[in-house]
Amino acid sequence: MPGLISWNCKNTQMPTLCFPLLERWVREVAKTHGRITGDVGYLFCDDEHILAVNRQFLQHDYYTDIITFDYSRGKLISGDLVISLDTVRSNAEMVGAEYDTELHRVIIHGILHLCGINDKGPGEREIMEANEDAALELLNKLRKDEF
Repeated sequence: MPGLISWNCKNTQMPTLCFPLLERWVREVAKTHGRITGDVGYLFCDDEHILAVNRQFLQHDYYTDIITFDYSRGKLISGDLVISLDTVRSNAEMVGAEYDTELHRVIIHGILHLCGINDKGPGEREIMEANEDAALELLNKLRKDEF
């Protein structure tokens, strides 16, 4: 039985998303990486909340778009993903992307971390971006299949 994917928000409004489609997408992306989706909790928040989380748990004093807490064991991925909608919006504007596209990229970015893909070391950012792009293509395919 698959784990639960939950969607919550703090200090912000819940974004308008098709959650059943996103849950299917998350599970499919994990599957393409040889993983099984356990419990995954998303928390959408504002910049101030993610800054507090970053300070408390990582001792980082800066804003970020996502913080991933990884509780995975073997092939079973699970974790908590904290996403600042403020930073997602400012990043979208900075790179000239649609807000929804950037939000989807960040949503799957955390899942890719849970699947073992990193983005801090030499060459890792390019690998992460290639996997994000492939996942976004899969999302577009899943959307088309629904209609």
